[in-house]
Amino acid sequence: MSRLFSPLTLRSVTCRNRIFVSPMCMYSSRDGMPTDWHMVHLGSRAVGGAGLVMVEATAVSPEGRISPDDSGLWSDAHAEAFLPITRFMRENGAVAAIQLAHAGRKGSCELPWRGGGPLGAEECGWQPLAPSSLPFTQRHPIPRSLSISDLEEIEEQFRLATRRSLKAGFQVVEIHMAHGYLLHEFLSPLVNHRSDEYGGSLENRMRFPLQITRAVRKEWPEELPLFVRISATDWVEGGWDIEQSVILSRELKKLGVDLIDCSSGFVVPDEPVPYGPGFQVPFAARVRSEAGIATGAVGYITDPAQAETILATGQADAVLLGREMLRDPYWPLHVAPRLRANVPWPDQYNRGK
Repeated sequence: MSRLFSPLTLRSVTCRNRIFVSPMCMYSSRDGMPTDWHMVHLGSRAVGGAGLVMVEATAVSPEGRISPDDSGLWSDAHAEAFLPITRFMRENGAVAAIQLAHAGRKGSCELPWRGGGPLGAEECGWQPLAPSSLPFTQRHPIPRSLSISDLEEIEEQFRLATRRSLKAGFQVVEIHMAHGYLLHEFLSPLVNHRSDEYGGSLENRMRFPLQITRAVRKEWPEELPLFVRISATDWVEGGWDIEQSVILSRELKKLGVDLIDCSSGFVVPDEPVPYGPGFQVPFAARVRSEAGIATGAVGYITDPAQAETILATGQADAVLLGREMLRDPYWPLHVAPRLRANVPWPDQYNRGK
């Protein structure tokens, strides 16, 4: 049997295969609300045979967005708006997942296809928040350093967004601790220059991300899985690295996290990332081996034989596909015969099989 097309059970949730659609920002929400775009984008990947489909980085507060057009979950109305989408995904066999996030100092930016630069107040922008008052680049505004009361408020925002995720029909929540956004900013010594109990030592830098995890796990039902996405390395000397990622993953496992989604980079601009096929897979393999927790491999995984090998050799428990699923929403259905997997197609599409 193909390992890629074998089921994966985490707690009470079973994914029909190990092909997960990575959370990818669509920048197509209105005041944080999902739109018809999300129904088509997410729904087509469910119809296309993915085992799990994850909603993009979804902000726990308005100021936690990357852009004004980001997905959000800071009100009950947002949860209600997601219900038809999660219902459709589940009816078509996919596990419905959502990534909860706070953009930190990388918030208040223009859409990528409009340059992605920082937005001023006159352009509906806002002052970003961060562990320390260090801008992402010289072009970006200086973020406001978070006080202890601010941290308590953000923890509550994550807690409430987790509660709303359940109301919205999601079966998996992922906490975003990667790509230079707020929780990654606390972890990385390149960005976190605090002198209080949330900065300095590894234990202190992990403190707030672990607090968020504890709050989310307490709110999220025991029978449902919790994922965390990390940047396993900053790719910069003196930054966050794989050794610290293993330690963090062990702590996350103790708090009830079920899978570590292993990405990398993006906490500082222009880091020397060695892009290439499967370049991040060794991070998933090492975290899986040394922390004793399930992992997801992500990054330039495009070929079914490549994905099969990653899983069959025990480097990861699932693969998360991004760009490849943008190019082909039906990638699982199309590649199954190449791995001799007999995958059912939707009844409506059987004539094309």
